[in-house]
Amino acid sequence: MSNASKLVRLLERRFVVQAPLEAVWEHLERVESWPSWARHIKRVELTPPGPLGPGSEGVIRLTNGIRSTFSMTEFEPGGSWKWVGPFLWISVHYDHLFKQLGAAETEVRFVLDGAGVGVRIFGRLFAAIYARNLDRAIPNLIDEIEKA
Repeated sequence: MSNASKLVRLLERRFVVQAPLEAVWEHLERVESWPSWARHIKRVELTPPGPLGPGSEGVIRLTNGIRSTFSMTEFEPGGSWKWVGPFLWISVHYDHLFKQLGAAETEVRFVLDGAGVGVRIFGRLFAAIYARNLDRAIPNLIDEIEKA
């Protein structure tokens, strides 16, 4: 059985931003600026610093004191990126997908999958907490991009 077949879908959010795909991508690839719209994030440390790339790794420090690490596993400029990080006994796969709908309209999908021992229990717990934070952050993100 392949690793991909062991993934369990934990969460998915789709939303549309009234901005060109390039502008949306450029805004989101600056992960060190995410605390401006994702207020549950205190700080993001990216290695190497700057825009995301295929070798990007980082640490996300949340306002509640939790520290989360990630490593890029897939990177398609202008289309998608996926990074993976640990949570308890599971690995969490964060997929960020971009699709141009019109000249100034872009669909963004955030997909969260998990794998590992206890993914059906601990993954669902993680996803429930993450969903609340994400549901508060997405309107801020849309507003920030559309006003830029």
